[in-house]
Amino acid sequence: MSRTQIFVSYDDVHDQDLRDLLEVQSKRPGSCFELTGCSHGGAISPAWTTSVRNRIRAADEMIVICGENTGDSPRAAAEMQIALEEGTPYFLLWGRRKQMCTKPEGAKRDDGIYSWTQDILESQIQATLRASHPPDVPESLKRRPS
Repeated sequence: MSRTQIFVSYDDVHDQDLRDLLEVQSKRPGSCFELTGCSHGGAISPAWTTSVRNRIRAADEMIVICGENTGDSPRAAAEMQIALEEGTPYFLLWGRRKQMCTKPEGAKRDDGIYSWTQDILESQIQATLRASHPPDVPESLKRRPS
């Protein structure tokens, strides 16, 4: 079975350690995902946006690691906007257990932030991917308008 390709969005100024932790988890035997792209510094320019858009587009889904300052991160907000524009499925992950974590600007009000355990992480990766690809229903099984 192929592993889910993940783009990781995070506050690259404050939460590099969290991205590193996710990378370690992705390399465990039996992991259902691999990191194929992530946030990186630099000014938000047309070239930066194009590079990030290409990496988000190439991923199956995006994980946003939420830390204390994610709500103030212009790059996390830009990545969220790009994922929404591209229709890339995403979910939010609570990065710091003992701190109040914030969603990136642009996240939906009803987006939950999931606890970060191995089981929840892998279950949410699979659920997010399934939800983004609704099953094909044969015409013969579809309801017909009355």
